[in-house]
Amino acid sequence: MISSLRGTVLAAVGTTVVIEVGGVGLSLHVTPQFALSLRVGAEASVRTALIVREDDLSLFGFAEADELAAFDLLRGVTGVGPKSAMGVLAAMSPVEIAQAVSLEDDAAFRKVSGIGPKTAKLIVLSLTGKLDAMATTRTIARARPSTVSDSVTIALVGLGWPERVALQATEDALAQANETEREAVPALLRLALANLGPQLAGSST
Repeated sequence: MISSLRGTVLAAVGTTVVIEVGGVGLSLHVTPQFALSLRVGAEASVRTALIVREDDLSLFGFAEADELAAFDLLRGVTGVGPKSAMGVLAAMSPVEIAQAVSLEDDAAFRKVSGIGPKTAKLIVLSLTGKLDAMATTRTIARARPSTVSDSVTIALVGLGWPERVALQATEDALAQANETEREAVPALLRLALANLGPQLAGSST
């Protein structure tokens, strides 16, 4: 199994890059974004997944470990092959994938070319619970530079509300808050709690 490689970039066009390792040029399938980030003649370190089929050996390359992890999880979903998994990663970051799964937002996956409604629902169902850590702290931290909303969501989860409800309540509070309130955890939390209304913590599904 080839899990990573380091070498000189010989070519980077579209979704294919060629990296020379020990005098051998290895062709990798990558996302367009990753290909654009590489410079011919420069050294690159790539995390890889080797897909072995009866008549083909294909290498898929990733800039970050979480992209490789998301790729492996997506491939485990019925109807999602390596190319479709790469299509999802070309359209969505691992953090966005985690957030969509957490919010049960299969529409986000339907926007990806080659992913139909049935497969989109299967992705959400299959990945539920497998990206929880990324969907909470890492999702919020990367999606928004402020740690205030992060703290509010964590507080709501701590009070017993389901994660997806807490995330939505925080988003709603952010949309309503003025600049001062967005920078203060107590103020934003009050708005989020007001949006949740009289429903009991932990009673929503």
